[in-house]
Amino acid sequence: MLENGGSENKDTGPRRKGCDPLAQTVRGKLQNRRQKLNGQINKEMRMRAGAENLFRAASNRKIKEQVAMELSFVNSNLQLLKEELAEINSEVEAYQNDTLLRSVPLIPLGLKETKEIDVKLVFQDYILEHYSEDGADYEQEIQEFMELRQAMRTPKRTSEGVDLLFEYYNQLYFVENRFFPPDRHTSIYLTWYDALTGIPSVQRSIAFEKGSVLFNICSLYTQIGARQDRSTPEGIQEAITNLQLAAGGFRYLAANFSHAPSMDMSKPVLLMLDALMMGQVQECIFERRVLGGVAENVQTSFEVAQEAAVVSEAYSKVHQLMMHPKVKDYIPYSWISMVLVKSQHFKASSHYYAAMGYTDKESTYDQATLEQVFPTVYDEHRSLQVPRSQQERKRLSKAHIRQALMLHEEALRVHNLSKMLRKIDTLQEVLRQSHDRSMSCYTELDEEDDFFEMMDVPDIKGETELVLEPTAIDFTRVKVNDIFHKLGPLAIFNAGNNWSAPRMVDIQRGAEGFGFTVRGDSPVIIASVDRGYVASASGVKEGDFIVGVNGQIVKWSKHGEVVKQILSSQRLRIELVTPLGSEILHPQDKRRLNSSDSAGSSQTDMNGSVISGSSTKDRRQPSPKKSARDVPDGSRSLGRGKSPSRTKSPGRAKGPETVNHLGSKSLPRGATVNGNGSTGTGKKKERGNKGKASSSQKEGAKKARGVLNSKAGLW
Repeated sequence: MLENGGSENKDTGPRRKGCDPLAQTVRGKLQNRRQKLNGQINKEMRMRAGAENLFRAASNRKIKEQVAMELSFVNSNLQLLKEELAEINSEVEAYQNDTLLRSVPLIPLGLKETKEIDVKLVFQDYILEHYSEDGADYEQEIQEFMELRQAMRTPKRTSEGVDLLFEYYNQLYFVENRFFPPDRHTSIYLTWYDALTGIPSVQRSIAFEKGSVLFNICSLYTQIGARQDRSTPEGIQEAITNLQLAAGGFRYLAANFSHAPSMDMSKPVLLMLDALMMGQVQECIFERRVLGGVAENVQTSFEVAQEAAVVSEAYSKVHQLMMHPKVKDYIPYSWISMVLVKSQHFKASSHYYAAMGYTDKESTYDQATLEQVFPTVYDEHRSLQVPRSQQERKRLSKAHIRQALMLHEEALRVHNLSKMLRKIDTLQEVLRQSHDRSMSCYTELDEEDDFFEMMDVPDIKGETELVLEPTAIDFTRVKVNDIFHKLGPLAIFNAGNNWSAPRMVDIQRGAEGFGFTVRGDSPVIIASVDRGYVASASGVKEGDFIVGVNGQIVKWSKHGEVVKQILSSQRLRIELVTPLGSEILHPQDKRRLNSSDSAGSSQTDMNGSVISGSSTKDRRQPSPKKSARDVPDGSRSLGRGKSPSRTKSPGRAKGPETVNHLGSKSLPRGATVNGNGSTGTGKKKERGNKGKASSSQKEGAKKARGVLNSKAGLW
């Protein structure tokens, strides 16, 4: 993410837009149906809540009976709507590739829906209240943010749609720090509908908005992965990549998002979705392994059998997670059935390919390879001996084919029990072809004079050459600029800091100069003020932030630019704000605080000045030499070198740039301006009571660092 302002703001290209919500694509129609159902479910739930309140409040028996009847109708309508939504969630074929013929469909996830919100008045009021600026000046920025959120609701099912969601997600970082104070809630209500049940959840926390957007990013990855053409190695790899990213996002949400207001973002559901995506990744790896056919040899047949066993084990784990009490009644029943079908199907495939490893001619059979791989094929092989004759291999092969047939029949049975799965033609076709293939092989092996007792074979031990893990979400995928960068640098001008209302100070340069020094940039800070001069009399205070010079906003300006504007003015008009409390630290001061921890001879106060630890004495006149301790704080003196009484920040790196009534500047290190305008050098004595930073200042610095560090996390 980028935080740029003024001339540093770089163009990141045109604003990304969502797809046309009226586009008549299959996936678009499904999402539109989902949106309408969410509204109807919300309406029925409000009616049910009102009827339940009336039923509890009513004392008349007749009224209670009427209300109870209405409640039964509402509950019936609500159940029908939920079943219709579950049917939409079971529509997996709409997200598959159009050329998909022989691949088992993958399970994608629909997007969470949200309501349109209007933040214009809330943001404008907050800008006026907190930043003391006219909210009307930010109408364009507010409209830009609202358009970005509106576009985010209908992302394209491509990488462009993912980038749009990431752009909005990253923009929320700036919006959260600008307009959502940590100590209270705003009046913005964020509504998101559950991805599977359509039940609305309303919160005022920006963390809920960020979590919901991240959930949609993961859902979009599942849809992109499901629509890949898995008849090519490139398409399979794309599916694997997107499913890994989806699994990584769900795992990140499960680890970082607590107190979920909706079931789809609860930890049990997120962990189940993580396992489901990784199971589908393993399925794609198996498809790539058998793409183009399997070589008819012992080594390859057993490797493919073990790869199929890994897929079966992965789906068995997913099925166990789906049986969790909180998950079982929440997800569509068709998902549970499909996962169980896939588990049985790939387990049958593992037995089929194991059988192929034994069915080769006696003259060409690789017995040496069989003896080498046999001990690693089975989970339990103590009762099995390595077959050494064709008859023994045939018997073992027939047992595997028989087991494969039983599992295929079980998969078909579970498939036929689900109304939604019966509508998926591709799944039924794959199951039927696999069953027919095993039946054909069993027919070839079965002989009338075969009187051997049928043996039971153990399951194939799952093993894969490629072990993949979920891919962590890359939040830096899309670089964004802070839409509200005009408010100033985020480290200073954010919702967590407080400062005084801006005040205008007019200073007329006289014979004594302006009488103050500045340091830092973005924004420039008043480093010190000379008592008895015009700046002090005008109300300039040490530690003030300069936000405007002669009518020009300088929140983002560099140190040299501000100094140049000040030195070029005979009559100076500056706009200042005073930080309130001890929690505001300039970024340069934070870096100096961190670096000063290792320096035992110096301590740092809250405005970043480095104070010597030795005892010093007060002075009236400057001495001939400058202090030997130089610290790179970039202070610039904008007052007269000869001062009757001066409050300074000791230990400046540069010699103070002093301006007399003639406007001279850029003097050598340690040089000052005498009363007659000549320059000279001399050692400055250090002040006495200012030698050490107070304990309250150090505690304030530590507290400020803690407040800033606490904002580093996601939530």
